[in-house]
Amino acid sequence: MKLRSYIIICSILALSWTGYAQKGNLSRASKDYDKFSYIKTTDILLDVARAGFESVDLFEKLGNAFYFNNEMEDAVKWYGKLMAMGRPIDSELYFRYAQALKFSEQYEESDKWMERFAEIRSDELRTKGFLSKRDYLKSIEGLSETFPVTNLDLNTEWSDFGANQYKDQFIFASSRDTKQKTYNWNGQPFLELYTATKQDDGNYTDVRKFDDRINTKYHESTASFLPTDDVVYFTRNNYFKRNLERDDEGVNRLQMYRAKLQEDGSWGDIESVHFNSQYYSVAHPTVNVYGTRVYFASDMEGTVGNSDLFMADINDDGTLGEPVHLGSAVNTEGSESFPYINSKGDLYFSSNGLTGLGGLDIFMVRDFELKLDNHEQLIVENVGKPINSSKDDFAYYENLGTKEGFFTSNRDGGKGDDDIYFFKIPDCLQDLEGIVFDERTKELIPGAKVRLFDQAGQQIEEMIVGEDAKYKFADLNCEKEYLVRVEKENYSTDEDRIATTDNRKETLLLDLEISSDEVVVTEGTNLRDALDLNPIYFDLDKWNIRPDAEVELQKVIAVLNQYPDMRIDVQSHTDSRATNAYNEALSQRRNNSTIKYIIEIGGIDPKRISGRGYGETALSNDCGDGVKCSEDEHQQNRRSDFIVIQM
Repeated sequence: MKLRSYIIICSILALSWTGYAQKGNLSRASKDYDKFSYIKTTDILLDVARAGFESVDLFEKLGNAFYFNNEMEDAVKWYGKLMAMGRPIDSELYFRYAQALKFSEQYEESDKWMERFAEIRSDELRTKGFLSKRDYLKSIEGLSETFPVTNLDLNTEWSDFGANQYKDQFIFASSRDTKQKTYNWNGQPFLELYTATKQDDGNYTDVRKFDDRINTKYHESTASFLPTDDVVYFTRNNYFKRNLERDDEGVNRLQMYRAKLQEDGSWGDIESVHFNSQYYSVAHPTVNVYGTRVYFASDMEGTVGNSDLFMADINDDGTLGEPVHLGSAVNTEGSESFPYINSKGDLYFSSNGLTGLGGLDIFMVRDFELKLDNHEQLIVENVGKPINSSKDDFAYYENLGTKEGFFTSNRDGGKGDDDIYFFKIPDCLQDLEGIVFDERTKELIPGAKVRLFDQAGQQIEEMIVGEDAKYKFADLNCEKEYLVRVEKENYSTDEDRIATTDNRKETLLLDLEISSDEVVVTEGTNLRDALDLNPIYFDLDKWNIRPDAEVELQKVIAVLNQYPDMRIDVQSHTDSRATNAYNEALSQRRNNSTIKYIIEIGGIDPKRISGRGYGETALSNDCGDGVKCSEDEHQQNRRSDFIVIQM
């Protein structure tokens, strides 16, 4: 991406030159280098290198010249010569070399130099990101999808980038006007905003300049509109009222401007936003669907790297609040730029500081606005192929209504410098799978029937699981609720609800547990376990039957009625608090209450029931005398068991 100087906000490089025989040429090269006129500088530097001169400084400048002009094959060549010298160098050069290697997909070699960078810059976010995703290629591959991306017909041999839609218009930036002034950085005309009209067949034609008052003789790019369609934010050089402002180092910065729609359909009332400055850049705005926030890139105070992502509230009167840094979850010591917030509040942006395939990669944070407002963890994902490549990929935009997606790339096979690519957003489909097993024994249950229902209760699909007890339902719609029901003879039927997410690549896991309707009961069986009874709890220092205990005792009564020859022994217990004698008496009172309830309320013959209290002699946990336990832990010991003593 040769437009890097105004697409990504770069810091001025500090330079020092050592003496050479060709001092005149080197002096001019240094002067040009300071001004970012790399194309002219490179020729001079190459002449010196081809004459056989070698130095750390020379190879560093050559590597940087090609790196920042995005000619990565040459950057690899000269950085490689620099590394081969084995001299002490700025560790940032290891990072640049690693990035340049990725352009030619030399990922293993790139990782080697990132390791070197990580050893020196261990506290950096770029390092932590790299070390946390050592298998990043496999991870990105898992996020990748297979769908066609199309180079738009409106692309030219010049730079065309960025995308936004305004009514039926497609808005983008281009340097195609050869009558414009030429920019020293890349030898191309300055950028202007253009518009194209969407046709019935989905193509965009009739390309023309967007608006004469917004476009000037310097750069304009990246427009974003309020949902009311009457206000546009866009990027421009610090050029206002025919004045081109520069900072103390002679650098002209990027700024964010706002324009309002006029009654005649043109754009006017153009204003510079209040936090613009001649000392830093503000660029690439994107407005959320509610028109309440604008996100942008800047290297203002508080920036972690070369450029970071910020946001500002859009007040009811149209003014902007103060910039807010989006934090280290998305910003690194590299360059983060080209934010885009979609209609669901997902954030897309480009970065070369996060682990990717090479150059700028496009990343996303799902539900960004909701998570940001709720102070929840932000998880950054690489969007994967085919959107990302080993080259620069940036300026993502999507229309979820029309399912159109756009991004810009300088990948191989394009028409010109940077090209805009189109893709049809794939239908969001997910898979649901899991295993059916016994809730009690955790054993697999082959032969179970699993049925899938939609939110309205209509059955969609069913299957019988095999010996592996696995089920799978494919191609479920995203962001929908489903009901999964499992049933098998001699087992209780059960069901679970699950909501799919908005991740096209996700496979949802839902294991299903069912319990057997038939329980083997023999002498010595504890009905509390066999019937999966909730414990028959008693309140502290009480022995009355609580309402929740009545429900469980009715289950015991039902079993005794079903098996008239069964006899049981009721065993009641206390916790360890109070004396042994007191607890023994208390447990006996609880035992009497339990047996009385079964006999009087359940109508069970007293001869079929025996029992006694055991005090604190059979604790179910370690909460003995002197052990500090919670009330819940003590309550687990205030219980009654029902042991079968005759069938």
